[in-house]
Amino acid sequence: MNSRRAGQDADLAEIDTIARAQLQTARDETAKGLFTLSSGRQIEAVLIPDFDDTGAAKRLTVCVSSQVGCALGCSFCATGLMGFQQNLTAGEIFDQVWSMNALAQKRYGRGVTNVVFMGMGEPLLNYDNVLRSITLLTHPEGVGLSPRRITVSTVGLARRIKQLADDQPRVNLAVSLHAPTDAKRSSIMPVNRAVVTDLTALKASIQHYTRATGRRITYEYCMFRGFNDTAEDARHLADVVAWAPSKVNLIMYNPVEGLGFEPTPEAHLNAFIRILVHRGVTVTVRRSRGQDIDAACGQLAIRERDRV
Repeated sequence: MNSRRAGQDADLAEIDTIARAQLQTARDETAKGLFTLSSGRQIEAVLIPDFDDTGAAKRLTVCVSSQVGCALGCSFCATGLMGFQQNLTAGEIFDQVWSMNALAQKRYGRGVTNVVFMGMGEPLLNYDNVLRSITLLTHPEGVGLSPRRITVSTVGLARRIKQLADDQPRVNLAVSLHAPTDAKRSSIMPVNRAVVTDLTALKASIQHYTRATGRRITYEYCMFRGFNDTAEDARHLADVVAWAPSKVNLIMYNPVEGLGFEPTPEAHLNAFIRILVHRGVTVTVRRSRGQDIDAACGQLAIRERDRV
């Protein structure tokens, strides 16, 4: 909400909300919404349904954006092609969930169950607004979600991870790792090139987080063919996991045209998993969703921008 003074004896309140400009629905029922902000810039949010054996929606997850674009420039990410344009307000983050919650109610007869900050932008670079949005999302008069149903994903900003641990919003933490050594990680994630954000700094912040919160973290690890999917990579990843209580979520990459990365073949994935399991690592696999629409983060916003 934006306020402005009108004359000397009156206040006018101007309430802005995001407007859904487009909705794409994939064959697997993943729905991606393109939203226009009051600034005229656009962001994306995704509703991801998971179904039980009867076909009923057992989980309805909304993936939200926290920024327009991103300043971190990861070489495999479509959002990085946009550069950083603006931080979202807490209300703009909340409105994404509110809109997708209405869509979930209409399609499945129930509201969203989970929220993940894994859309456009780096949440911990918009720290204050992200925390305010979590307060709104967990409020009984908001969406009423449990903090344990909310996950904040970060590329690994060590100082902010420590701050999140100390502020105790009781949400889940996911770290976008994507490579298990400094050399490989720095080659695809510029943020890792700084001493304050390399793997040594990340290790210290994660250990602080798990000590302060008593909660394990999740490492997000996108599998890229021929880059980070070897047996040696799996062994290095197991070493990282040993830092603190944690699990690994292996992600099957959703290719972005022009970026030059391909998903790992199933045979490589299975061999990779066997090595991790042998080392005692808890592993899950996240399959790409919505592949028949502009599914990768930032693709729809970039396509609409380029049409203008």
